[in-house]
Amino acid sequence: MLTRPLRPLPYSGRRAQAAGLAGVVRPPCAGAAGVKLVVAAAAAGSWDRKAGRSEAVQAAAPADEKDDALPGINKLMTSTVGKSTNIRWHDCPVNQLDRQKLLNQKGCVVWITGLSGSGKSTLASALSRELHSRGNLTYVLDGDNLRHGLNKDLSFKAEDRAENIRRVGEVAKLFADAGLICITSLISPYKSDRSACRKLLPNSSFIEVFLNVPLEVCEERDPKGLYKLARAGKIKGFTGIDDPYETPSDCEIVIQCKVGGCPSPKSMADQVVSYLEANGFLQN
Repeated sequence: MLTRPLRPLPYSGRRAQAAGLAGVVRPPCAGAAGVKLVVAAAAAGSWDRKAGRSEAVQAAAPADEKDDALPGINKLMTSTVGKSTNIRWHDCPVNQLDRQKLLNQKGCVVWITGLSGSGKSTLASALSRELHSRGNLTYVLDGDNLRHGLNKDLSFKAEDRAENIRRVGEVAKLFADAGLICITSLISPYKSDRSACRKLLPNSSFIEVFLNVPLEVCEERDPKGLYKLARAGKIKGFTGIDDPYETPSDCEIVIQCKVGGCPSPKSMADQVVSYLEANGFLQN
C-alpha cells in the first residue's frame, strides 16, 4: 500500500515554538478515521504529562496550580447556577453606562400588568410610539408575541406561567442593560413572579404599571372572546374567572379606569412618560 510522506502543518517553526510546541504533524489521510495531532516535546523543556504543559511553564505556575491541574486545562473560577455547571461570567469592556451615554437615556423596564382586556398591549404600543417620537429607543415584549416563539413551549398552568414570567424578566433585564427602555405587557397575575423580576434589576429601574380596570369592563371588552369561553367552562384557569389576579401593592404607577370612563391610550402613555422624565430615565 502506498502512503504519502508526512508533511508538517502550517503551525510549525517559529509559531510552534512561540506556543511551546516543538512540532505538529498529522498522519496520512488514507484509511484515517479522522485527523489526530501529534505533539512532540515542548520547546521550553520536556513535557509534563501530569500538568499537561512544559516543565518550564509548570515551574512558573502558582503553587496551587502545580499539583492538581488537569492536563491541558488551566484553572479558572467557575460556578454552578441552577442546573448549569462549570460556567464563568465574562465582563464586556463596554458597560451599561457606556451604552446609556451613547443613547442619552437610562435603561429600565416598564412592566405593565393587569387583567386580560385591560389595555396592556394598547398602552405598550402608545408608550413606545410616544417615546420613539421623542428620540428614545424602546422595545416591547408582548406576552402573546413571546408565546409565538420564545415561550411557545409553555402552557397556562401555574408552573408554566411562572416560567413564562421568569424568561420575560431575564430578557427584559438584558434590554435594560443594553440601555433600552424595555416595555413589557403581560397579565403576570402573581405577586411573587413580578417581585422576582423586580429583584433582577438594580437602582429602581423596574417600573411596575398597574392597569386597574374592573373585571366587568374587561369582560365587556373581551377583545379575543376569552371571557365568554371561560364563563362557558371551555377555558380553565383563566385569570379573573377561576384563577386569581393578585393586585400589586408596591407598584410605581397606577392607571385607574372606572366603569363608564377610561383614559385614552395617549393619556395613559403621557402618565408613564411623566414618571420617566421625573426620575431621570429620559436624559437630555
